[in-house]
Amino acid sequence: MTGNFTTDCPNGSLFIWNILQECTESDRDVASVVLGLLSVFCFMVSTFPQCYSSIRKGNMDQAVSAWFLLGWLAGDSCNFVGAFLAEQLPIQTYTAVYYVVMDLVMVSLYAYYRCKNRSKQSGNAINVLVVFVMLGATVSLLPEEKFRSSSSGMSRFTSRSLLAVSDSSGNQVFTTQEIIGFTIGSFSSVFYLVSRLPQIFRNVKRRSTEGVSPFLFVLMILGNLAYGLSVLLKTPRNGQSEVNHVIHHVPWLIGSLGTMLLDVIILLQFFSKKQDTEESRPLIIGSRH
Repeated sequence: MTGNFTTDCPNGSLFIWNILQECTESDRDVASVVLGLLSVFCFMVSTFPQCYSSIRKGNMDQAVSAWFLLGWLAGDSCNFVGAFLAEQLPIQTYTAVYYVVMDLVMVSLYAYYRCKNRSKQSGNAINVLVVFVMLGATVSLLPEEKFRSSSSGMSRFTSRSLLAVSDSSGNQVFTTQEIIGFTIGSFSSVFYLVSRLPQIFRNVKRRSTEGVSPFLFVLMILGNLAYGLSVLLKTPRNGQSEVNHVIHHVPWLIGSLGTMLLDVIILLQFFSKKQDTEESRPLIIGSRH
């Protein structure tokens, strides 16, 4: 990434420019960066509670849907590829790799407990998991140059959605590079949205959320909310309208805010199942009469 602080961001924060290459010339821009960093932190630590719960209880294969993990991995893989296509900053590229690695850890835990518990169900899910793990591992080892684009005018980002298209000034049509990023970003958002549905159905079918960490979804909700607000608060480029700014980020806003709503539904399932359990208990445990 290239840029000159004096000419490109004369009224911005030099500290933020040097670290993130983000121009923050207004309070809106500063708030956008802070919220973006908050979203990154939430996403980075979101998997820890589920990993801990799975290791402690050893029932991840029964609690978590395999398709939820696969959808999550697919969405992060799209972000990973887009980090190179959009020529992201090194810290953001490393963050994209971190997300894929943590997804692979989650998938590996699922496969391990699935095999350990020797489920009598069909082994098709394990076969699919192996394919995705191999695919993710292969992609993560590919040289960076194979994914990089010759274009050098892509914008800077501060959130998990690393594929957002360029914030070029004016309401211009999408370039070829932007169309590629827009397409991959759309796939990423679809994967994130679809991944939640199997987990919702699994919780309903089991009539329980046992083994699933609620903190995973709390952190995801906070991360997606912070990301959505960071995009909406970002000041459009000179000559670019608010509407055009939003249009250039539609796939990621839909994926982020839509996923947040589905995560809220899953979080509500925790409270409903807890309430059902408490209401099902008899008011009088025993009687001497």
